[in-house]
Order: sequence, then structure tokens, then C-alpha cells
Amino acid sequence: MKKLILIFGTLGIFVIIACSNIKADNSPKTITENTIEDINPTKELSENFKKYWYAGEAEITSYQLEQARYGEIRKGTAVLIYVTEDFLPKKQVKADYQNNTNVPVLKLNATKKFNTGIYPYSIMQSTFYPVADNQHAIKISSSMQEWCGHVYAQLNNRKQFDVKSHSYFENEADQEFSLDKAILENELWTKIRINPDNLPQGDIKAIPSFEYARLRHKEIKAYAAKASIEKQSSTIIYTLKYPELKRSISITFNTTFPHEIESWTETFKSGFGSNAKELTTKATKIKRIKSAYWGKNNNKDEVLRDELGL
Repeated sequence: MKKLILIFGTLGIFVIIACSNIKADNSPKTITENTIEDINPTKELSENFKKYWYAGEAEITSYQLEQARYGEIRKGTAVLIYVTEDFLPKKQVKADYQNNTNVPVLKLNATKKFNTGIYPYSIMQSTFYPVADNQHAIKISSSMQEWCGHVYAQLNNRKQFDVKSHSYFENEADQEFSLDKAILENELWTKIRINPDNLPQGDIKAIPSFEYARLRHKEIKAYAAKASIEKQSSTIIYTLKYPELKRSISITFNTTFPHEIESWTETFKSGFGSNAKELTTKATKIKRIKSAYWGKNNNKDEVLRDELGL
């Protein structure tokens, strides 16, 4: 009988933590597996950082979205969900249990929803970036669904960037390849929140966001880019310009910690062939809350969506 109680008690604990946010150790960790890139020395996290990011809540910000697609601007919503997690560096997935080999990461789930005529688009990109800010993102994944089909891409940070991509388009189909390491546009959104003073500037090589690569059917690789910072009274605008792609993206965030992202714009050619024209996607903040959202799954919790304007 005691054995049964012990077994069920253990299972109960596992069920409780499996869908919850594990409060990670506040100390930066290094990755020891030889499959991961060599990393720079860590630095101690500030008390402000620990208090904000290790309070057992996620930061959720909703945005009014104007998305360029097929040569027109579409109305929609975007959401940025930031939360700290314990991450397994070898398996490169969220850890179920705390362990001194886990790597604390700041995870960003960035979502967009908008319609193109009769059919809807749903986009999500996930970035897992070490809070130690001493290496590239450990993992990036991206999925896109619409009525024609869906696509998925994933990058794993090992000796190189290992990429797998799946698409319903013939010329993209199923791909598996490796890339030399370069700055990842996806990881910059998390780097801003951790250490914006260390953002790359000047002439760089950067891999554009997976969202852009799939929407515009561009090869996933590093492109020449120009990175710049414009300081304003209370905000900073960080801009990447890709001459070859004729694309630019600007992210506006608060100067002071925790450097919340207030808005962004992205300018590129939208549409196909002679009908393509330069348009600008815009996202403007609606509402920001802190919430342990993984426990807010009852019907009564839908009021939080109203609060976020979703």
C-alpha cells in the first residue's frame, strides 16, 4: 500500500510540474556538451533582472498589427510572450526538472494572426536564448498555418546551426542542412531584453527571421546587413537593413530596464512579380501584463484576453 501511495504521489508531482513554468536557478550557466559552440564567460545577473524575470510569471504584450501580405495591408494582432525556463542543452527542449546542467533561457513566443481575404494566417516563432547572453540562441523554431497548408522550420545550435525545414511548396519541401554561425535576427528580440548595450552594430552578417524567410520564400542563410541604434528621449530604435533583400526592420524598446518592446516596423516588397510593391508592416502595443498564463486555462480566465484586446 505504501508503495502505491509513493508511486501515485510521484506521478502527481510530475503532472503538476509538466505544464508549469519551472523557476530556473538565477545564476547564469555554461553549456558543457561538446556539441555546442564555445561560449564566452558569463556575468552575474542583476538583482533587477532576477526580481523581474524570476517572479514565476510571463510577460505578455499584445499589439495591433498591420501586416503586409500579397501587396496589401492586413489588420490583425500580434503577441510577444517572454518567460524564463530551464532548458536542456543537449536535447534542446524545456526541462521537466531542475538540474545543475540545465541552462536558464529567456524564451520568446512571438505570434501573429491576420486574414488574407477569406482565409486566415497563424504564425508563431519561438526563440530560446541563454540569460547569460554569452552565445547564440540554443534553438529557434517557426510554424505557419493557412488554408493552403503549413510550414515548419527549426534551428538547433550545435557545432554548426543545424536546420530542418518542412513545407508544402515543391521547391522548399523537406530540407535538412547546416549553416556557419552568424547573428540570428530572431535572437535579437531576446538580447534586447537582457543586454541591449551588447547589440551588434555596423556591417554584420545576419540570418533573417524565419517568418520572413518563409513568407517571402527566401533561402535561410546569412545575408549582409547594416545594424544601427537611434537613441530617443525614453526609447531606443534598433534597425537592421538588408540591402540584398531590400528589407529593413526597426524595433522600438524602452531605454530603461526591463527594456519592453513598444512597437516595430518591417519594410519589404510585398506581392509577386510586377505587382510587388514596397509596404511596411507595423505593430503597436495594446496592453502589457505579467501572468502565470499556463494556469489561466478556465473559461473565467478569458477575461484576460479582453484585457489584452485579443
